[in-house]
Amino acid sequence: MAVYAAAAGVLAGVESRQGSIKGLVYSSNFQNVKQLYALVCETQRYSAVLDAVIASAGLLRAEKKLRPHLAKVLVYELLLGKGFRGGGGRWKALLGRHQARLKAELARLKVHRGVSRNEDLLEVGSRPGPASQLPRFVRINTLKTCSDDVVDYFKRKGFSYQGQASSIDDLRALKGKHFLLDPLVPELLVFAAQTDLHEHPLYRAGHLILQDRASCLPAMLLDPPPGSHVIDACAAPGNKTSHLAALLKNQGKIFAFDLDAKRLASMATLLARAGVSCCELAEEDFLAVSPSDPRYSQVRYILLDPSCSGSGMLSRQLEEPGACTPSPARLHALAGFQQRALCHALTFPSLQRLVYSTCSLCQEENEDVVRDALQQNPGAFRLAPVLPPWPHRGLSRFPGAEHCLRASPETTLSGGFFVAVIERVEAPSSASQAEASAPECTPSPAPKRKKRRRQAAAGAYTLPGT
Repeated sequence: MAVYAAAAGVLAGVESRQGSIKGLVYSSNFQNVKQLYALVCETQRYSAVLDAVIASAGLLRAEKKLRPHLAKVLVYELLLGKGFRGGGGRWKALLGRHQARLKAELARLKVHRGVSRNEDLLEVGSRPGPASQLPRFVRINTLKTCSDDVVDYFKRKGFSYQGQASSIDDLRALKGKHFLLDPLVPELLVFAAQTDLHEHPLYRAGHLILQDRASCLPAMLLDPPPGSHVIDACAAPGNKTSHLAALLKNQGKIFAFDLDAKRLASMATLLARAGVSCCELAEEDFLAVSPSDPRYSQVRYILLDPSCSGSGMLSRQLEEPGACTPSPARLHALAGFQQRALCHALTFPSLQRLVYSTCSLCQEENEDVVRDALQQNPGAFRLAPVLPPWPHRGLSRFPGAEHCLRASPETTLSGGFFVAVIERVEAPSSASQAEASAPECTPSPAPKRKKRRRQAAAGAYTLPGT
């Protein structure tokens, strides 16, 4: 199976410091990115256990052509994973010759350490954290289906629908094949933790989007009406873009920018699967996009989710220990970029509403960036009070910061996240007036770069049978 060779290549690249797990997975050209990422992360998490079992069983001595990283992936799948996929081919036959010995060595290791469960063999820092205990959130893609149809489908498949949750405690209590509608986020279904829908036909057909609860907030709170022109400033990998398109009902225009060509290619595939036809993708630095360009004269809504430390991403703890505490130098550099991007976004002449979001826990990337941008535009913009029932608010670093939203596994059953909704205090009487008020927040000039613009209508991609 190609996935095992691809996973072994990623593990080898991480070990030789060629990049992070996520970066190497995206650059692997393996089609099912989520499957590969999950396999690599879990193999990496059990790395020390697998090394011990493989050494004790003498696997590499017996199979001299088997490379260590591939052996680790295969043994993980045999002993700890879901079993060999698609039959396993020659790898299943190879491991089959050593299966009894490998299982015996795993059992012996458990006895030696006085544990009964596989996860108890892990070091404390590698044990399942909050991510493994969080519910599975599934956004219904209203471009292709509706809530009633999806609920009916799952009920026919043996799931029990409990209606709309009344509180977050209802989500915490989910078990087995029960599922609910989220109490605050429309079109968001909630399943019990560990529910795996990656191979589900509705997901593969684009009817469902597997998306973290907090990640649904930016598009939901931007709330552009159908027919609007919207900028998604740092768009890849595309879940938020597809959410915007669903809110627009594919009516209007989304200008989506990102500098990473490979991520944009994956995003085009995602948008095609989701049935998005109103999005124009551009491989371009948002800071180089001119607010005075006539193409953006009708842009009233901007979603800005810039590069950040990712310190709120639970999955990153597997591949980057210490990711929750980025260095001061890295924080300073990221916050500088984020502030330039936010200030640049606020200079678009017809802008009425902007959502700034990060998957960071750090004040420097969140409240501080928003505060500084507002201070550079006195009286022009304000923080909009949004979603009063949301339990986790912004840090009290400046007046009005309570209008910002934060998220965490403990308080909102999601990854760490930050959202601020900024709206213009008064609509500009003309584009020239808006431009005249902008110089105070003019970002520092972006370095000159060769312009590489690649635009493609997402609607140009089609999926068979959807």
